[in-house]
Amino acid sequence: MATQWRLHERTHLGLMLALTFSTGVVDAVGYLGLDRVFTGNMTGNVVILGMALLGGDNLPIIGPVIALVCFMAGAAVGGRVLRRVDAGWTPLSTGVFTGVGVVLLVAAVTLFAVGGHPVQSVQWTVTGMLGLAMGAQAATARHIAVKDVTTVVVTSTLAGLAADSVFGAGKQQPWARRAGAVVLIGLGAIVGAGAVHLQPAAGLLVSAVIVLVVAGWGHFVTGGPVPQVTAEA
Repeated sequence: MATQWRLHERTHLGLMLALTFSTGVVDAVGYLGLDRVFTGNMTGNVVILGMALLGGDNLPIIGPVIALVCFMAGAAVGGRVLRRVDAGWTPLSTGVFTGVGVVLLVAAVTLFAVGGHPVQSVQWTVTGMLGLAMGAQAATARHIAVKDVTTVVVTSTLAGLAADSVFGAGKQQPWARRAGAVVLIGLGAIVGAGAVHLQPAAGLLVSAVIVLVVAGWGHFVTGGPVPQVTAEA
């Protein structure tokens, strides 16, 4: 039982880190290709909105608002779907992640259909789709509950990494997963930025494929709540 638990834990960690990379791609596409909007990192949107309300540097208002509202809606849907199941990976988790992948795929097709410079209405539509998808992903990742890996932000992860380091409290910490999450979201942003120079849809297509692979892998490899380790295990 203990071995099975460790297998589930390692697999869940790897899958959530893959989604963290995917979020980096999506946020880069959103910021560079959809008029400076974050669709995964809501802290960034709140800051942008705060500055935009005072007319700072012609910053967008409608796009970040759409992203915030749709992110919260997606998170609410994810929480509602998973409210009656145990923590861990369940068929409902697979369903939500599959839905996220499909939405990302539709967003990619939409951007591809309109070319590399979408009009504002298309930007807002795609922003809403991405916000909805990222909110649902975040809620599902929260339910799976891999410590220090939310898949959408790394601020608290960075705080833990620094605070528990030899320069801070000097505590033992899961530094590999924390550092991995930070590095992967940054690498995802690099990939997303590169994709924007070619075709923004390409970045979203990469993210869609990653999420769908994660959904399938999680379902067939870990399919079910994390086993509980008992005293006899």
